[in-house]
Amino acid sequence: MADLIARIARGALAGTIGTLAMDVLWWSRYRRSGGEDSFTDWEFATSTTSFDEASAPGQVGKRIAGLVGIDLPDAAASPTTNAVHWLTGAGYGAAHALLHQDGDHPLLRGAATGAGAFTNSYAAMGAMGIYQPIWEYDAGTLAKDLSAHLLFGIATGLAHAALTTSGGD
Repeated sequence: MADLIARIARGALAGTIGTLAMDVLWWSRYRRSGGEDSFTDWEFATSTTSFDEASAPGQVGKRIAGLVGIDLPDAAASPTTNAVHWLTGAGYGAAHALLHQDGDHPLLRGAATGAGAFTNSYAAMGAMGIYQPIWEYDAGTLAKDLSAHLLFGIATGLAHAALTTSGGD
């Protein structure tokens, strides 16, 4: 059991590293398009003051809280956005750690994790009405999002491989 918990923990840490890699890409795109927020302000959604302006993770968090009878105030929009965003990345990392097979190449495992995260995001958030159905997005938008998720997955896969080598999966 301790081995399983350690494996999940290494995967969650790898997913956190993958999330950071993806966020650096998204932030650099934001800056190239004229955005002015520092990485820290952008990363932690410091300017998000309501759920109406919260990104998808914040919207998901608000919905989940509502399902269990908690009505989150707008002051919780930024921390909710951050918590759901980072926990999602850690969760995909934990799943990655549980699903990989010894001998699989970390780049291929990572690409599969990223593609799965991309697909699941559009399926789940489309069903929730947070995203439009995937077929309503233009190819450029989907390509940017897919490339960011592939980077997430590959960074997660490489981080997990490094952590596994040092931690012993």
